[in-house]
Amino acid sequence: MPAGKLRSRLHFQQRAVGDDGYGNQVTGDFATVFTDAAEIIPRMGSEAVLGARLQGLQPVTIRVRSHVATRALGATWRAVDARSGAVYAITSPPVNVSQKNDYIDMLATIGTQADA
Repeated sequence: MPAGKLRSRLHFQQRAVGDDGYGNQVTGDFATVFTDAAEIIPRMGSEAVLGARLQGLQPVTIRVRSHVATRALGATWRAVDARSGAVYAITSPPVNVSQKNDYIDMLATIGTQADA
């Protein structure tokens, strides 16, 4: 895949973990760990019932170059588009689809990151 398809700039963020002063770990807000170029591939949407309301879900596949930072991504991370501010909740760990360790794909949904 040529690098020209990596048109989006995404901030990959993880929740900060801190100490509450009494020796307990508490989770804080999301903090940007790194920024990388990515290709965002829309997938077929679906509808789910959340809180007795029908909500549309828009899944996407995020494709990035494989390197140490992107291989550390997990389902607790999120990606924020640097240009539009759209939030992508990563729902699956990165997968090396081509088995060549050049690009990795991960499944994400738009705007459904859990706050807890």
